[in-house]
Amino acid sequence: MKIFLRTKNVFIAVSFLVAVVFSSCRDEVLETVSYKMQISYLTTTDSVRAMEVASQRPRDLETPGRVYIYGDYLFINDVKRGIHVIDNSNPALPIFLNFINIPGNEDLAVYNNILYADSYVDLLAFDISNPKQVKLKNRVEDVFRKYYGKGNTIYAYKDTIITYTQQKGSNRRREDMFVNTAFNSVNSSASKTYGTGGSTARFTLQNSSLYTVDQSQLRVFDVANAERPAFVKDIALGFGIETIFPYQDKLFIGSTTGMHIYDASNPLSPIKLSTYSHVTSCDPVIVEGYYAYVTLRSGTTCNQGINVLEVLNIADPRNPKL
Repeated sequence: MKIFLRTKNVFIAVSFLVAVVFSSCRDEVLETVSYKMQISYLTTTDSVRAMEVASQRPRDLETPGRVYIYGDYLFINDVKRGIHVIDNSNPALPIFLNFINIPGNEDLAVYNNILYADSYVDLLAFDISNPKQVKLKNRVEDVFRKYYGKGNTIYAYKDTIITYTQQKGSNRRREDMFVNTAFNSVNSSASKTYGTGGSTARFTLQNSSLYTVDQSQLRVFDVANAERPAFVKDIALGFGIETIFPYQDKLFIGSTTGMHIYDASNPLSPIKLSTYSHVTSCDPVIVEGYYAYVTLRSGTTCNQGINVLEVLNIADPRNPKL
């Protein structure tokens, strides 16, 4: 009798569980979700250069990246796609004027009405004296070749529509990429022909020179003739370089392991003065007066779980102190 009752109870419990599961499946409402993301593909530099680089009608922001301020205008990078030109003369009502289609673009800077932007391996110079009619003026080829590899082949990116089915209301995480757009509100350059970049900038301008950084190098360009930027040289910085910030005649370069200070009083030949080292962490840097502000933060490529602000005394740039 006891065995029979236990077996009967188990049967009833299992039957109830199966009924609940199948009932849940019948009640589940599925939905189809589509979104745009970028995937990489192998192509040639010739094919990339043949792509249209032009001013187009305004479009919505998709994957906003760097933010740059120049006069009454905002320039916002859409990662790998190009740059939005926005009239910000009335900050309460910014107006999207146009979109500059630039394949592979990630960074930008402006000097004397010339917008500098990367396009995969090349540096492009645009005339923005009339922001409604932006014109490509020059292309300096292969200056960013190291980042994309050798030869005529590179990995480029294209927009692709991803579609999948999920339970309605599910918060499935999108797999596309978003970029930190933190930016500062100060620019120490005495010249008003420069714009304002951000703490995560990898392009910056100072004393008629354009400086760009990648993961290991500082690249120097002479832009005394703004429309015709001339590559000068590479300077090895070490591994893990992330950002660059100009202040007076110095360059402050953030890396995953510390902050480098370079003397740029000779603009075309910066000289290293010192390095302040810290634990491995993502490292945007901004500077004002005798202080540098180093933000150690967790991130997608340097996630150490550290999120602190370090304030450095740089009165003696050869010996920065916490």
